[in-house]
Amino acid sequence: MEGAKDAKVSSNLSEIVSKFAKVCKFRSIGVFSSENPNQFEHHKFTNDVKQLVDGIEKGDADELIEVCGKSSWYGHDEILKLFDIMLELKLAYVQLQEAHIPYDPDKIRTADELVFSNLDKLCTVRRAFKEKQFQKSSSLSACLTVVRAEIKVQERTLERLKAQAKKKDVEISYLKREVHDLDGKNKMLVEEIKRKEREARKRLSLSSVDNVVKEVSKGIHDFAKPLIALMKASGWDLDEAANSIQDSVVYSVRSHKKYAFEAYISRRMFSGFSLKSHNVDDVLRFSDPVDVLIEDPNGSFAEFCRTKYLLIVHPSIEASFFGNLDQRKFVSSGKHPVTPFYQLFVKMARWVWLLQGIAASEPESEMFVVNRGSEFSDSYMESIDGLFSEEHRRYKVELMIIPGFKIGNKLFKSRVYLSKLNNAF
Repeated sequence: MEGAKDAKVSSNLSEIVSKFAKVCKFRSIGVFSSENPNQFEHHKFTNDVKQLVDGIEKGDADELIEVCGKSSWYGHDEILKLFDIMLELKLAYVQLQEAHIPYDPDKIRTADELVFSNLDKLCTVRRAFKEKQFQKSSSLSACLTVVRAEIKVQERTLERLKAQAKKKDVEISYLKREVHDLDGKNKMLVEEIKRKEREARKRLSLSSVDNVVKEVSKGIHDFAKPLIALMKASGWDLDEAANSIQDSVVYSVRSHKKYAFEAYISRRMFSGFSLKSHNVDDVLRFSDPVDVLIEDPNGSFAEFCRTKYLLIVHPSIEASFFGNLDQRKFVSSGKHPVTPFYQLFVKMARWVWLLQGIAASEPESEMFVVNRGSEFSDSYMESIDGLFSEEHRRYKVELMIIPGFKIGNKLFKSRVYLSKLNNAF
Protein backbone atom coordinates (compact mmCIF):
# COMPACT_ATOMS: atom_id res chain seq x y z
CA MET A 1 0.00 0.00 0.00
CA GLU A 2 2.80 2.44 0.92
CA GLY A 3 4.64 1.58 -2.31
CA ALA A 4 1.53 2.41 -4.37
CA LYS A 5 1.19 5.78 -2.68
CA ASP A 6 4.89 6.54 -3.27
CA ALA A 7 4.49 5.66 -6.94
CA LYS A 8 1.47 7.94 -7.25
CA VAL A 9 3.31 10.83 -5.59
CA SER A 10 6.31 10.32 -7.87
CA SER A 11 4.06 10.23 -10.94
CA ASN A 12 2.15 13.38 -9.95
CA LEU A 13 5.31 15.24 -9.08
CA SER A 14 6.89 14.25 -12.37
CA GLU A 15 3.83 15.49 -14.24
CA ILE A 16 3.86 18.84 -12.38
CA VAL A 17 7.55 19.38 -12.88
CA SER A 18 7.21 18.51 -16.58
CA LYS A 19 4.54 21.19 -16.97
CA PHE A 20 6.79 23.71 -15.29
CA ALA A 21 9.66 22.65 -17.52
CA LYS A 22 7.63 23.59 -20.57
CA VAL A 23 7.10 27.05 -19.17
CA CYS A 24 10.81 27.34 -18.38
CA LYS A 25 11.49 27.23 -22.14
CA PHE A 26 9.93 30.67 -22.59
CA ARG A 27 12.13 33.67 -22.09
CA SER A 28 11.09 37.19 -21.35
CA ILE A 29 10.48 39.33 -24.45
CA GLY A 30 11.52 42.44 -22.63
CA VAL A 31 9.48 45.30 -21.36
CA PHE A 32 5.99 45.52 -22.70
CA SER A 33 5.26 49.05 -23.86
CA SER A 34 2.63 50.78 -25.81
CA GLU A 35 5.14 51.43 -28.56
CA ASN A 36 6.25 47.83 -29.04
CA PRO A 37 3.90 45.40 -27.36
CA ASN A 38 4.19 41.85 -28.62
CA GLN A 39 0.73 40.97 -27.63
CA PHE A 40 0.70 37.53 -29.16
CA GLU A 41 3.76 36.08 -27.42
CA HIS A 42 2.87 37.72 -24.16
CA HIS A 43 -0.60 36.31 -24.38
CA LYS A 44 0.78 32.83 -25.10
CA PHE A 45 3.20 33.05 -22.15
CA THR A 46 0.60 34.21 -19.69
CA ASN A 47 -1.87 31.60 -20.87
CA ASP A 48 0.73 28.83 -20.30
CA VAL A 49 1.45 30.07 -16.80
CA LYS A 50 -2.29 30.37 -16.11
CA GLN A 51 -2.85 26.80 -17.36
CA LEU A 52 0.00 25.56 -15.21
CA VAL A 53 -1.24 27.22 -12.06
CA ASP A 54 -4.90 26.43 -12.68
CA GLY A 55 -4.06 22.87 -13.72
CA ILE A 56 -2.87 21.98 -10.19
CA GLU A 57 -6.06 21.39 -8.34
CA LYS A 58 -6.17 22.01 -4.64
CA GLY A 59 -7.27 18.40 -4.06
CA ASP A 60 -4.16 17.08 -5.84
CA ALA A 61 -1.93 19.28 -3.74
CA ASP A 62 -3.64 18.24 -0.52
CA GLU A 63 -3.37 14.57 -1.52
CA LEU A 64 0.35 14.93 -2.23
CA ILE A 65 0.95 16.65 1.10
CA GLU A 66 -1.11 14.03 2.97
CA VAL A 67 0.75 11.13 1.34
CA CYS A 68 4.14 12.68 2.00
CA GLY A 69 3.22 13.42 5.60
CA LYS A 70 2.17 9.82 6.32
CA SER A 71 4.86 7.99 4.38
CA SER A 72 8.62 7.81 4.45
CA TRP A 73 8.87 8.85 0.78
CA TYR A 74 12.21 10.40 -0.07
CA GLY A 75 10.69 13.44 -2.01
CA HIS A 76 8.99 15.01 0.99
CA ASP A 77 11.30 18.08 1.07
CA GLU A 78 10.92 18.65 -2.69
CA ILE A 79 7.13 18.63 -2.38
CA LEU A 80 7.24 21.31 0.32
CA LYS A 81 9.61 23.44 -1.76
CA LEU A 82 7.44 22.89 -4.82
CA PHE A 83 4.32 24.26 -3.19
CA ASP A 84 6.20 27.21 -1.69
CA ILE A 85 7.38 28.10 -5.21
CA MET A 86 3.86 27.56 -6.58
CA LEU A 87 2.52 30.04 -4.05
CA GLU A 88 5.10 32.62 -5.06
CA LEU A 89 4.37 31.90 -8.74
CA LYS A 90 0.66 32.49 -8.21
CA LEU A 91 1.39 35.81 -6.52
CA ALA A 92 3.74 36.80 -9.39
CA TYR A 93 1.05 35.85 -11.91
CA VAL A 94 -1.49 38.00 -10.11
CA GLN A 95 0.97 40.90 -10.14
CA LEU A 96 1.56 40.34 -13.84
CA GLN A 97 -2.16 40.51 -14.56
CA GLU A 98 -2.60 43.63 -12.43
CA ALA A 99 0.27 45.35 -14.31
CA HIS A 100 -1.76 45.25 -17.53
CA ILE A 101 -4.68 47.12 -16.09
CA PRO A 102 -3.69 49.88 -16.19
CA TYR A 103 -0.74 49.03 -18.36
CA ASP A 104 2.50 49.65 -16.38
CA PRO A 105 5.79 48.58 -18.06
CA ASP A 106 7.82 48.72 -14.84
CA LYS A 107 5.40 46.53 -12.92
CA ILE A 108 5.22 44.16 -15.90
CA ARG A 109 9.03 43.89 -15.93
CA THR A 110 9.17 43.24 -12.16
CA ALA A 111 6.39 40.65 -12.34
CA ASP A 112 8.04 39.05 -15.37
CA GLU A 113 11.35 38.69 -13.53
CA LEU A 114 9.58 37.25 -10.48
CA VAL A 115 7.74 34.72 -12.63
CA PHE A 116 10.93 33.56 -14.34
CA SER A 117 12.78 33.47 -11.00
CA ASN A 118 10.21 31.04 -9.64
CA LEU A 119 10.31 29.04 -12.87
CA ASP A 120 14.08 28.71 -12.43
CA LYS A 121 13.47 27.47 -8.91
CA LEU A 122 11.03 24.90 -10.29
CA CYS A 123 13.68 23.70 -12.71
CA THR A 124 16.10 23.35 -9.82
CA VAL A 125 13.57 21.28 -7.89
CA ARG A 126 13.04 19.18 -10.99
CA ARG A 127 16.76 18.49 -11.33
CA ALA A 128 17.05 17.61 -7.63
CA PHE A 129 14.06 15.31 -7.98
CA LYS A 130 15.61 13.55 -10.98
CA GLU A 131 18.98 13.23 -9.23
CA LYS A 132 17.39 11.62 -6.20
CA GLN A 133 15.44 9.26 -8.42
CA PHE A 134 18.69 8.29 -10.08
CA GLN A 135 20.45 7.88 -6.74
CA LYS A 136 17.63 5.72 -5.43
CA SER A 137 17.72 3.61 -8.57
CA SER A 138 21.51 3.29 -8.32
CA SER A 139 21.30 2.40 -4.61
CA LEU A 140 18.61 -0.19 -5.29
CA SER A 141 20.65 -1.62 -8.11
CA ALA A 142 23.71 -1.78 -5.89
CA CYS A 143 21.69 -3.51 -3.17
CA LEU A 144 20.34 -6.01 -5.68
CA THR A 145 23.88 -6.65 -6.88
CA VAL A 146 25.06 -7.30 -3.30
CA VAL A 147 22.05 -9.55 -2.63
CA ARG A 148 22.67 -11.53 -5.82
CA ALA A 149 26.32 -11.92 -4.89
CA GLU A 150 25.35 -13.08 -1.39
CA ILE A 151 22.85 -15.51 -2.89
CA LYS A 152 25.57 -16.98 -5.08
CA VAL A 153 27.87 -17.31 -2.06
CA GLN A 154 25.13 -19.03 -0.09
CA GLU A 155 24.34 -21.31 -3.02
CA ARG A 156 28.00 -22.31 -3.22
CA THR A 157 27.99 -22.90 0.54
CA LEU A 158 24.83 -25.00 0.20
CA GLU A 159 26.40 -27.11 -2.52
CA ARG A 160 29.49 -27.58 -0.39
CA LEU A 161 27.36 -28.62 2.58
CA LYS A 162 25.42 -31.04 0.38
CA ALA A 163 28.70 -32.58 -0.75
CA GLN A 164 29.85 -32.85 2.88
CA ALA A 165 26.52 -34.39 3.90
CA LYS A 166 26.83 -36.94 1.13
CA LYS A 167 30.36 -37.72 2.26
CA LYS A 168 29.15 -38.09 5.85
CA ASP A 169 26.37 -40.43 4.70
CA VAL A 170 28.99 -42.62 3.10
CA GLU A 171 31.06 -42.54 6.30
CA ILE A 172 27.98 -43.37 8.39
CA SER A 173 27.20 -46.35 6.17
CA TYR A 174 30.79 -47.52 6.54
CA LEU A 175 30.68 -47.07 10.32
CA LYS A 176 27.37 -48.96 10.51
CA ARG A 177 29.00 -51.88 8.74
CA GLU A 178 31.92 -51.67 11.18
CA VAL A 179 29.55 -51.61 14.15
CA HIS A 180 27.72 -54.63 12.77
CA ASP A 181 31.01 -56.47 12.36
CA LEU A 182 32.10 -55.46 15.86
CA ASP A 183 28.80 -56.66 17.31
CA GLY A 184 29.43 -60.04 15.72
CA LYS A 185 32.98 -60.10 17.10
CA ASN A 186 31.74 -59.03 20.53
CA LYS A 187 29.26 -61.88 20.58
CA MET A 188 32.05 -64.26 19.74
CA LEU A 189 34.21 -62.75 22.50
CA VAL A 190 31.37 -63.06 25.02
CA GLU A 191 30.99 -66.71 24.16
CA GLU A 192 34.76 -67.15 24.42
CA ILE A 193 34.81 -65.44 27.83
CA LYS A 194 31.97 -67.64 29.07
CA ARG A 195 33.81 -70.71 27.81
CA LYS A 196 37.01 -69.64 29.57
CA GLU A 197 35.08 -68.91 32.76
CA ARG A 198 33.64 -72.40 32.63
CA GLU A 199 37.12 -73.79 32.08
CA ALA A 200 38.49 -71.64 34.91
CA ARG A 201 35.79 -72.86 37.27
CA LYS A 202 36.56 -76.40 36.15
CA ARG A 203 40.27 -75.89 36.82
CA LEU A 204 39.35 -74.37 40.17
CA SER A 205 37.16 -77.36 40.88
CA LEU A 206 39.91 -79.83 40.04
CA SER A 207 42.86 -78.05 41.63
CA SER A 208 41.45 -76.09 44.58
CA VAL A 209 38.34 -77.91 45.73
CA ASP A 210 40.38 -79.80 48.35
CA ASN A 211 41.43 -76.51 49.89
CA VAL A 212 37.85 -75.18 49.72
CA VAL A 213 36.51 -78.24 51.55
CA LYS A 214 39.20 -77.81 54.21
CA GLU A 215 38.34 -74.09 54.53
CA VAL A 216 34.66 -74.96 54.94
CA SER A 217 35.53 -77.25 57.87
CA LYS A 218 37.88 -74.65 59.35
CA GLY A 219 35.32 -71.84 58.91
CA ILE A 220 32.62 -73.81 60.73
CA HIS A 221 35.07 -74.59 63.51
CA ASP A 222 36.17 -70.95 63.81
CA PHE A 223 32.58 -69.67 64.00
CA ALA A 224 31.56 -72.35 66.53
CA LYS A 225 34.25 -71.23 68.99
CA PRO A 226 32.89 -67.67 69.61
CA LEU A 227 29.33 -69.00 69.50
CA ILE A 228 30.13 -71.47 72.33
CA ALA A 229 32.08 -68.82 74.24
CA LEU A 230 29.20 -66.33 74.06
CA MET A 231 26.69 -68.98 75.14
CA LYS A 232 28.88 -69.88 78.10
CA ALA A 233 29.30 -66.20 79.03
CA SER A 234 25.54 -65.66 78.72
CA GLY A 235 24.78 -68.45 81.21
CA TRP A 236 23.66 -71.16 78.81
CA ASP A 237 23.99 -74.79 79.89
CA LEU A 238 26.30 -76.18 77.19
CA ASP A 239 25.61 -79.81 78.11
CA GLU A 240 21.90 -79.27 77.75
CA ALA A 241 22.41 -77.25 74.54
CA ALA A 242 24.55 -80.02 73.02
CA ASN A 243 22.03 -82.63 74.02
CA SER A 244 19.22 -80.59 72.41
CA ILE A 245 21.18 -80.66 69.16
CA GLN A 246 21.70 -84.42 69.27
CA ASP A 247 20.69 -86.44 72.27
CA SER A 248 22.34 -89.54 73.69
CA VAL A 249 25.63 -88.97 71.91
CA VAL A 250 28.53 -90.91 73.39
CA TYR A 251 31.46 -88.50 73.67
CA SER A 252 34.87 -89.89 74.44
CA VAL A 253 35.74 -86.72 76.36
CA ARG A 254 33.51 -83.85 77.54
CA SER A 255 35.27 -81.28 75.37
CA HIS A 256 34.12 -83.14 72.26
CA LYS A 257 30.65 -81.72 72.79
CA LYS A 258 31.86 -78.80 70.71
CA TYR A 259 31.34 -81.07 67.68
CA ALA A 260 27.62 -81.03 68.35
CA PHE A 261 27.63 -77.25 67.77
CA GLU A 262 29.75 -77.64 64.63
CA ALA A 263 27.33 -80.30 63.36
CA TYR A 264 24.43 -77.92 64.07
CA ILE A 265 26.08 -75.08 62.12
CA SER A 266 26.99 -77.39 59.23
CA ARG A 267 23.48 -78.82 59.05
CA ARG A 268 22.01 -75.31 58.85
CA MET A 269 24.57 -74.03 56.33
CA PHE A 270 24.07 -76.98 53.96
CA SER A 271 20.31 -77.10 54.40
CA GLY A 272 18.72 -76.64 50.99
CA PHE A 273 22.13 -76.98 49.34
CA SER A 274 21.56 -76.14 45.68
CA LEU A 275 23.63 -77.09 42.70
CA LYS A 276 22.40 -74.06 40.81
CA SER A 277 25.39 -72.36 39.23
CA HIS A 278 26.46 -68.91 40.34
CA ASN A 279 29.43 -66.70 39.61
CA VAL A 280 32.08 -67.38 42.26
CA ASP A 281 34.39 -64.73 40.76
CA ASP A 282 32.37 -62.02 42.54
CA VAL A 283 33.57 -63.46 45.84
CA LEU A 284 37.03 -64.63 44.82
CA ARG A 285 38.21 -61.20 43.67
CA PHE A 286 37.94 -59.88 47.25
CA SER A 287 40.29 -61.00 50.00
CA ASP A 288 37.72 -59.97 52.61
CA PRO A 289 34.20 -61.29 51.91
CA VAL A 290 32.70 -58.37 53.86
CA ASP A 291 33.80 -56.17 50.94
CA VAL A 292 31.53 -58.21 48.68
CA LEU A 293 28.55 -57.28 50.85
CA ILE A 294 29.57 -53.62 50.86
CA GLU A 295 29.81 -53.52 47.06
CA ASP A 296 26.64 -55.50 46.41
CA PRO A 297 24.45 -55.62 49.55
CA ASN A 298 21.54 -57.14 47.62
CA GLY A 299 23.42 -59.71 45.54
CA SER A 300 23.03 -63.48 45.68
CA PHE A 301 25.90 -63.92 48.14
CA ALA A 302 24.43 -61.22 50.40
CA GLU A 303 21.05 -62.95 50.30
CA PHE A 304 22.75 -66.26 51.13
CA CYS A 305 24.44 -64.70 54.18
CA ARG A 306 21.24 -63.06 55.37
CA THR A 307 19.19 -66.26 55.11
CA LYS A 308 21.76 -68.48 56.80
CA TYR A 309 22.50 -66.08 59.66
CA LEU A 310 18.84 -65.81 60.59
CA LEU A 311 18.59 -69.60 60.38
CA ILE A 312 21.62 -70.33 62.61
CA VAL A 313 21.39 -67.60 65.27
CA HIS A 314 18.12 -68.01 67.13
CA PRO A 315 16.49 -64.79 68.46
CA SER A 316 16.75 -65.97 72.08
CA ILE A 317 20.45 -66.75 71.61
CA GLU A 318 21.17 -63.33 70.05
CA ALA A 319 19.18 -61.52 72.75
CA SER A 320 21.24 -63.27 75.42
CA PHE A 321 24.47 -62.34 73.61
CA PHE A 322 23.84 -58.63 72.99
CA GLY A 323 20.88 -57.76 75.19
CA ASN A 324 18.71 -56.86 72.17
CA LEU A 325 17.77 -57.97 68.68
CA ASP A 326 19.14 -54.90 66.88
CA GLN A 327 21.64 -56.90 64.83
CA ARG A 328 18.97 -59.38 63.77
CA LYS A 329 16.64 -56.54 62.73
CA PHE A 330 19.52 -54.95 60.85
CA VAL A 331 20.17 -58.15 58.90
CA SER A 332 16.46 -58.75 58.31
CA SER A 333 16.15 -55.28 56.73
CA GLY A 334 18.69 -56.25 54.06
CA LYS A 335 21.77 -54.68 55.67
CA HIS A 336 24.96 -56.24 56.98
CA PRO A 337 26.48 -55.13 60.30
CA VAL A 338 30.23 -54.76 60.55
CA THR A 339 30.60 -56.52 63.90
CA PRO A 340 33.25 -59.13 64.81
CA PHE A 341 30.61 -61.83 65.32
CA TYR A 342 28.93 -61.20 61.96
CA GLN A 343 32.30 -60.93 60.19
CA LEU A 344 33.29 -64.39 61.44
CA PHE A 345 29.99 -65.73 60.16
CA VAL A 346 30.50 -64.13 56.70
CA LYS A 347 34.00 -65.62 56.40
CA MET A 348 32.55 -69.09 57.07
CA ALA A 349 29.64 -68.48 54.67
CA ARG A 350 32.04 -67.51 51.86
CA TRP A 351 33.61 -71.01 51.74
CA VAL A 352 30.25 -72.75 51.76
CA TRP A 353 29.14 -70.42 48.94
CA LEU A 354 32.30 -71.20 46.93
CA LEU A 355 31.92 -74.95 47.46
CA GLN A 356 28.34 -74.76 46.23
CA GLY A 357 29.42 -72.82 43.13
CA ILE A 358 32.26 -75.23 42.37
CA ALA A 359 30.00 -78.25 42.73
CA ALA A 360 27.41 -76.67 40.44
CA SER A 361 30.01 -76.12 37.73
CA GLU A 362 30.34 -79.87 37.21
CA PRO A 363 27.39 -81.65 35.55
CA GLU A 364 27.64 -84.82 37.67
CA SER A 365 28.10 -83.36 41.13
CA GLU A 366 26.20 -84.37 44.22
CA MET A 367 26.24 -83.97 48.00
CA PHE A 368 25.66 -86.94 50.27
CA VAL A 369 24.98 -87.17 54.00
CA VAL A 370 25.71 -89.84 56.55
CA ASN A 371 22.98 -90.75 59.00
CA ARG A 372 23.61 -91.22 62.68
CA GLY A 373 24.16 -94.83 63.59
CA SER A 374 25.66 -95.76 60.24
CA GLU A 375 28.70 -97.99 60.45
CA PHE A 376 31.89 -96.17 59.65
CA SER A 377 33.38 -96.81 56.20
CA ASP A 378 36.63 -95.17 55.24
CA SER A 379 35.56 -95.41 51.58
CA TYR A 380 33.41 -92.29 51.90
CA MET A 381 33.95 -91.15 55.51
CA GLU A 382 36.80 -89.77 57.55
CA SER A 383 36.93 -89.43 61.29
CA ILE A 384 37.30 -85.88 62.50
CA ASP A 385 40.70 -85.16 64.08
CA GLY A 386 41.75 -88.79 63.44
CA LEU A 387 39.72 -90.18 66.28
CA PHE A 388 39.41 -93.92 66.78
CA SER A 389 42.26 -94.83 64.49
CA GLU A 390 42.66 -98.20 66.13
CA GLU A 391 42.66 -101.05 63.67
CA HIS A 392 40.28 -103.96 63.68
CA ARG A 393 37.61 -102.01 65.49
CA ARG A 394 34.11 -101.18 64.31
CA TYR A 395 32.64 -97.70 64.79
CA LYS A 396 29.37 -95.97 64.25
CA VAL A 397 28.54 -92.40 63.30
CA GLU A 398 27.38 -90.19 66.15
CA LEU A 399 27.52 -86.81 64.35
CA MET A 400 28.02 -85.79 60.73
CA ILE A 401 30.18 -82.65 60.89
CA ILE A 402 30.64 -81.99 57.14
CA PRO A 403 28.65 -83.76 54.38
CA GLY A 404 30.44 -85.55 51.58
CA PHE A 405 30.64 -84.50 47.92
CA LYS A 406 31.15 -86.14 44.58
CA ILE A 407 32.38 -83.50 42.14
CA GLY A 408 33.12 -84.81 38.70
CA ASN A 409 35.17 -87.97 39.15
CA LYS A 410 36.52 -86.94 42.54
CA LEU A 411 35.09 -87.98 45.91
CA PHE A 412 35.35 -85.80 49.01
CA LYS A 413 34.64 -87.81 52.12
CA SER A 414 32.16 -86.83 54.75
CA ARG A 415 33.69 -85.84 58.08
CA VAL A 416 32.06 -87.59 61.01
CA TYR A 417 32.35 -88.01 64.77
CA LEU A 418 32.46 -91.67 65.79
CA SER A 419 31.92 -93.89 68.75
CA LYS A 420 32.69 -97.55 69.33
CA LEU A 421 30.15 -99.94 67.93
CA ASN A 422 28.76 -102.39 70.50
CA ASN A 423 28.95 -106.04 69.64
CA ALA A 424 25.21 -106.21 69.64
CA PHE A 425 24.99 -103.59 66.99
